[in-house]
Amino acid sequence: MLNFDYCNPVKIVFGEGTISELANLLPANEKIMMLYGGGSIKRNGVYDQIKEALKDRNLVEFSGIEPNPLFETCMKAVEIIKSEGVTFLLAVGGGSVIDATKFIALAAKYQGEDMWEIVSNNEMGDALEDALPLGTVLTLPATGSEMNYNAVISRAETDEKLAMHNPIVYPKFSILDPSTTFTLPERQSANGVVDAFVHVMEQYMTFNVNSPLQDRQSEAILATLMEEGPKVMKDPENYETRANIMWCATHALNGMIACGLPQDWGTHMIGHEITAFYGLDHAQSLAIVLPSLWRNKKEQKKEKLLQFGRRLLGISIENEDAAIDETINKTAAFFNSLGVPTSLSDYNIDAKEAAEKVRDRFNARGVAFGEHADITGDAAFEILLGCK
Repeated sequence: MLNFDYCNPVKIVFGEGTISELANLLPANEKIMMLYGGGSIKRNGVYDQIKEALKDRNLVEFSGIEPNPLFETCMKAVEIIKSEGVTFLLAVGGGSVIDATKFIALAAKYQGEDMWEIVSNNEMGDALEDALPLGTVLTLPATGSEMNYNAVISRAETDEKLAMHNPIVYPKFSILDPSTTFTLPERQSANGVVDAFVHVMEQYMTFNVNSPLQDRQSEAILATLMEEGPKVMKDPENYETRANIMWCATHALNGMIACGLPQDWGTHMIGHEITAFYGLDHAQSLAIVLPSLWRNKKEQKKEKLLQFGRRLLGISIENEDAAIDETINKTAAFFNSLGVPTSLSDYNIDAKEAAEKVRDRFNARGVAFGEHADITGDAAFEILLGCK
C-alpha cells in the first residue's frame, strides 16, 4: 500500500438522548452561534433539546443555510459573528450546515479581502492557520462532514461549487443521535445512503495496491448500506437501521478507509458541476455520474469492479466484460431502487448541453481528476454523454 499520515481528533458522542450532553462538551464562557437550515430541527424536537441543554449559555442563532450552502449566505453569518463577538460555532443539521460552518469558521478569521479564495485557491485555503472552533449535532447522515475537515461551498453569482480542505476545521466534537433522523423525508434518507455509498467508492474503486484490510473495511460499509438502505425506506423509525446508516456515513469519509490508497473523486467533481449548473441534489448528481464513469473507465478499474461484483453482488459470470457490465447495472439498479434516478433525462437535462458546460469549465480551469489524473474536460464530456 501507499505511504500515509492519519490523525482524526474528532470526539464522537453516539446514541439516543446524547444532545443533553452539549453543556458538558462546550467550553464555558463561550459566545456560541448555533447554525442551522430551514427549520426542520424545530419540527423534529432537536431545536428544543439544544435550547434546553444550553439554557444557561450565551447563544445566538443563524438559520437559513441552504442544502447546497451558498457563499453569499455564509458571508451574512460572518458579519454577525464579528459584530456579536461569537467565539464558538455549533452546526446543527446535515453536511450542508456543517460544511457551511467550516467555511464560516475560516472566513471569520480570514485577513484577506476576497473570502472566496478560501475555496477557489486551494494552496491559500489549505495554508490558513486560524479558525473559530466548532462542534456539530448531526441530523442527516450522508457526507461524513461531522468527522472530517472537508467542505463544499457554492456561489450563486458564478454558478460554482468548490471544495476546501483544512485540518483546522475538524469539529471538536460531533453528537450523533440516530433518533433525530426518524422524520427525514424519503428523498433525504435515500440521498444519504447514495452519498455515503459513493464516498466509499471514490476511495475503493480505483486499482489494487495490496490493501486487503482497507478493501474489506470499505466492503463492510458498502454491504451494510445495501442491506440497510431498503430497510430505512420501508421503516423510517427503526432505530437500529438509522443507527447503522448514520455510522456508515461517518466512516465512509472520516479518512480511515483511504489510508494508503489511491483515490478517484471524478464522480464528485463532475457531480458538483451538475449541481452548480442545474440545482440537483448532491446525491442525485452522484447517482447519475457514477455508472457512466465506471463504464468509461472500466479497463482502469477492471480488477476492483470484478472484486466488488464478486464479493458483494454475487456475480459469478466467467466473461469479465459481461461481469463488469452486470456489476455496473446492479449498482445503478440499487440507486434506482431507493428512488434516486441514474439518468440526466430523468431530470429533463440535456446530456449534450451538460457535457459541453462541464467540459468547458474543466478545460478553463486546467483540471484533471481520477486516480490516474485522466478525467479531463474531454473525458468528463464523454462520461456525461453516457448519462442520458
